[in-house]
Amino acid sequence: MFLNLVSLAAKWAIPVILFTIVLLAFLRRVDVYEMFIRGAQEGFTTAIKTIPFLVAMFVAISVFRASGAMELFVRTVSPVTELFGIPAEVLPLGIMRPLSGGGALGITAELIKTYGPDSFIGRLASTLQGSTDTTFFVLTLYFGSVGVTRYRYAVISGLSADITGFIASVFICHLVFG
Repeated sequence: MFLNLVSLAAKWAIPVILFTIVLLAFLRRVDVYEMFIRGAQEGFTTAIKTIPFLVAMFVAISVFRASGAMELFVRTVSPVTELFGIPAEVLPLGIMRPLSGGGALGITAELIKTYGPDSFIGRLASTLQGSTDTTFFVLTLYFGSVGVTRYRYAVISGLSADITGFIASVFICHLVFG
């Protein structure tokens, strides 16, 4: 019964929210279509302004991977991380995740393809993918689009959250999947 109720709520949540927004706008005499068009124009302008930031970030990520710097870093720190139960295979994912969601998803897919979705590495990769964020992508895109130039504390906070998510993922996966 409860699952049926949740399923019904999931099916109707978005239509109800959209109808409520339009109804409230109508009651307040707001021209919904005009506001939508204005927002779309602003969104397009924002997208154009963020392109240079995205290109710069993607070039930096490509150089980091193509130069072998990521592989060198992984080989250097893997003896230490193995002591904490962190497989060397997931270190590139941990490094890439704050930089690029697409790159991290590619690494996750490759790990799952190689080791299987039910392996410890596959489960850890999936948990890492869901427990961390693309910190530099978010900072580049959102802060760059609105012109924020002083975001030092945001970087520190975001990377701290990513490290915490990484450590928690390893801990939880060892706890649950052994």
